[in-house]
Amino acid sequence: MKRICSLLVAGALVFPLVIPGAGAAEAAPATLEETAQTAAQAALTTGGAQSIQYAVWQDGEIILTGHAGDYSRTENRALTDDMLYGIGSVSKAYTAAAVLNLAEEGKIDLDAPVTAYLPDFTMADERYTDITVRMLLNHSSGLPGSTTANGFLLNDPDTLAADTLLEELSGETLKADPGAFSVYCNDGFTLAELVVEAVSGMDFDAYVRQAILEPAGLDNTWFPGEDFDQSLLAKTYLTAEDTRALPNETVGIHGTGGIYASASDLAAFGGQVWCTDAVLNQESRTAALADEYARGLWPEDDEDVVSYGLGWDSVHWYPFAYSDIQAAAKGGDTIVYHAGLVVIPEHNLAAAVLSSGGVSTYNEMAAGQMLIAVLAQQGVEVDQTAHTLPAAERAEMPAELMDYAGIYGDSSSAAIVTVTADGVLSTGNTPLYYYSDGSFRDENQIVMLKFVEEDNGQVYLWQKGYSSIPGLGEQPSSSYIYVKLPENPVSPETQAAWDARSGKLYLALNMKYTNINYPLALPAAALATDPVNMPGYMAFDRIVDANRAEGAAQIPSLYGRDWQNITMTEQDGVEYLSLMGGLYVDGTTIETLYGGPSSHSTIQADGYARWYQIGADAAGKTLTVQVPEHGGFAVYDANGANVAASWAWGDTSATLPEGGWVVFAGDPGVRFHLALTEAAE
Repeated sequence: MKRICSLLVAGALVFPLVIPGAGAAEAAPATLEETAQTAAQAALTTGGAQSIQYAVWQDGEIILTGHAGDYSRTENRALTDDMLYGIGSVSKAYTAAAVLNLAEEGKIDLDAPVTAYLPDFTMADERYTDITVRMLLNHSSGLPGSTTANGFLLNDPDTLAADTLLEELSGETLKADPGAFSVYCNDGFTLAELVVEAVSGMDFDAYVRQAILEPAGLDNTWFPGEDFDQSLLAKTYLTAEDTRALPNETVGIHGTGGIYASASDLAAFGGQVWCTDAVLNQESRTAALADEYARGLWPEDDEDVVSYGLGWDSVHWYPFAYSDIQAAAKGGDTIVYHAGLVVIPEHNLAAAVLSSGGVSTYNEMAAGQMLIAVLAQQGVEVDQTAHTLPAAERAEMPAELMDYAGIYGDSSSAAIVTVTADGVLSTGNTPLYYYSDGSFRDENQIVMLKFVEEDNGQVYLWQKGYSSIPGLGEQPSSSYIYVKLPENPVSPETQAAWDARSGKLYLALNMKYTNINYPLALPAAALATDPVNMPGYMAFDRIVDANRAEGAAQIPSLYGRDWQNITMTEQDGVEYLSLMGGLYVDGTTIETLYGGPSSHSTIQADGYARWYQIGADAAGKTLTVQVPEHGGFAVYDANGANVAASWAWGDTSATLPEGGWVVFAGDPGVRFHLALTEAAE
């Protein structure tokens, strides 16, 4: 899952991660156990994980388990196979299984509209009635993306984000016609979670346990709020320097990313549910691993790590696809947990790699290396030959390619792309040179780009390359990374309204006091315009009117995910910003913290957080807070770095940095008592 903390203009193309000298995976050690440990250690080291746990399932049983790293940075406790990790978006495969199970029972038609099961689902876009259940599972619904402002909490099983999704979507528009293309979408799976509840008449967690977990024999898989030994959850940390572990992360959108499991249980889920008849029949399993991504717009060259099925990120995971072996993969990233699951149904194999910290893609690649070793023991070879870009030579560029120059963007950045007569493409960073196959390449030919005019009339920048990681192997990329943004003329008054907001900071109001964003960094949204070079745009969003800006990047796969549609409102002379389920207030209207010895702050009936700027009278003093049971406070310096956070760290005091901020959040009516004293010399 992608977390967006602020709106910023970026202007860099995405290059594959390539470590020089790394081609295919290094020569496999002598045993399966050594191969697995080497791969796990590579994922741990490369991703910077705290701990990692893995398991391999074959023919109905777990044949291998292991772990690497350290349980804690302060406690001397061994890692064990029964420890639990958040599996993040791998939860989507459980949601897909639940929907397919209901479909087998004749209770859901995948191609029926979502409104047939959720009559209260509405949007400010008449096309929403065309969204089908299938589109929720293959990411082609056209929904904006992720309404997750209160989706990631600490030690709080509140399902607020899921409970309010229908209300949040009621005022939103679609990014594309339903079914036009598949682009990663968290909200689709939260809607699918609601569909499961509506159709089954059961709580989502209870239905998944009854219909999926129990038939598959999974007894170490849990949901936030259930009664289980929470001391088994792997310790997590926000940074590499932290010595204080966080409270347990609780993701309140269970069908999107909230499940906990051990690696053994996750591998067994992959095997029992997707390789056998224990839960789903063969027809359902085959349907889930079909080329759903190919139903809509997609690059002609589909040699990519993303190839959506129903609930799966890839139904052609590499390097297995090079050997005509179908492997399905699903990765998951919360704020602090990361997961990878790879399943090979034709060989009754599944592997899971979970970590605290790290990167889900590395975990998936490690799982792949474990499965390659198992197949090798059976005499099945997987081709891991290193790949390079297709051969081409520097050439003279056709002059008409200069017409493709202009403003390009994805869902979180925008750049001015220039193309010169001598065949140089640039976004202001690394220059790319024209080659005889019509591509532009860097000097080392690590990556190639082409302009592609698609059937929908849009011009895309297509990127191809290969990423190699020592000990983990190679993964290909072939995707549209940018789309040419059309001119968007707006009135001078409308442009001026957005220009007046450029550079302003808007501070979060409706984030619950248990929200993980408080200890991460200042929870804020920043706006930016460039009226000279990008008139009609707010960063990467298309300006609609003086108070509304919407995403503009209609890009399949990943680069068009999570549109950040913005709505501005004003009340009593104060401006507010709404974004992805979050409500933010103009930071210039925040009052200064009282510098006297004692004061208090009370959360009002609206439940909004109370913000204060740290002025000269309070700066340098020690703030001590009597924190109520259902509340928390946090302190930030002038750069937005966290100084203290009561819910995360148990802090009750902090030295106040000048120009920084203090925020108090909690249930309506709770009161914080504050004391300011001179800091000790």
